[in-house]
Amino acid sequence: MKKIQKGKVNWTQFLDGTPARDYIFQKIPYEEQIHHAVELLENAEIVLIGAGAGASAAAGLTYSGARFTDNFGEFIEKYGSMYMTDMYSAGFFPFPTQEAKWGYWSKHSMINRFLPPALPLYKQLYELVREKDYFVLTTNVDHQFFKAGFDSNRIFATQGDYGKIQCETGCHQKIYDAEEMFRQMDQARKDCLIPSYMVPKCPVCGGNMTMHLRCDQYFVEDENWHAAAGRYGDFLEKMQNKKGVLLELGVGFNTPVIIRFPFEKMVREHNNLSLIRLNLNEAVVPESFGNRAIGINADMAKTVSDLFTEWKGKLVS
Repeated sequence: MKKIQKGKVNWTQFLDGTPARDYIFQKIPYEEQIHHAVELLENAEIVLIGAGAGASAAAGLTYSGARFTDNFGEFIEKYGSMYMTDMYSAGFFPFPTQEAKWGYWSKHSMINRFLPPALPLYKQLYELVREKDYFVLTTNVDHQFFKAGFDSNRIFATQGDYGKIQCETGCHQKIYDAEEMFRQMDQARKDCLIPSYMVPKCPVCGGNMTMHLRCDQYFVEDENWHAAAGRYGDFLEKMQNKKGVLLELGVGFNTPVIIRFPFEKMVREHNNLSLIRLNLNEAVVPESFGNRAIGINADMAKTVSDLFTEWKGKLVS
């Protein structure tokens, strides 16, 4: 398990070579999987959580359906349902002006980052690992781990933050807190547009600003990002000699080289590690891992709740 060089995260070093024929959906009864997963977590000295978009969707932060149409009806009407199909796709719409762009993104950030409280799924996860030596690697940008009580020094949010903005061309390596700005935009928005005087401009080059989200080569990795990457590297080094669990939540095949493939590679190379994969419809695990892998193919909110209930029951007994 090679330590990440401080300030550098080369995800390609984690590419997995697991043959497709090794992947299986386990046929173990759900109740047995829950029991086994709780045992693994109880006996672990160290826990690495890896969370993707499926975790927040299971928690309630869905980007489509009624949650989208109820909150973004005016945008759908203005720009057309052909383009405004869900919150994710809407973010790539070629808004005609900066007033229109920030009219959308201020709403998006309020709905997904600032207004939601810490959701039960995340609070239960925190209770499951709070007494352990844990770390969180997440591609989610909704701040739920922070809200739920996880130590901010034990979180590496690799893909950005809905609450931050940066220079559109990354002219300097600094990001800016946008909560107050987004709240003001949310109040001032009319006909999906914000007033022109609210459009943010880069304080260095004077150009446009954009969301701090990894979507192109201009994503800013500031000092805090690199510090978190370094702490993650330190944690990986510690895991080599401890009985550990890699708890993977809702990670599909959109960006598998950040969490899914690296987790499999670590378990394959270190017999002291086990994998718990929670993922509705994509919970396949390498059969060669044997009883060191659990792939629970079920609604994640229910699974986390059941894990929490069984764990809490063991504490009482």
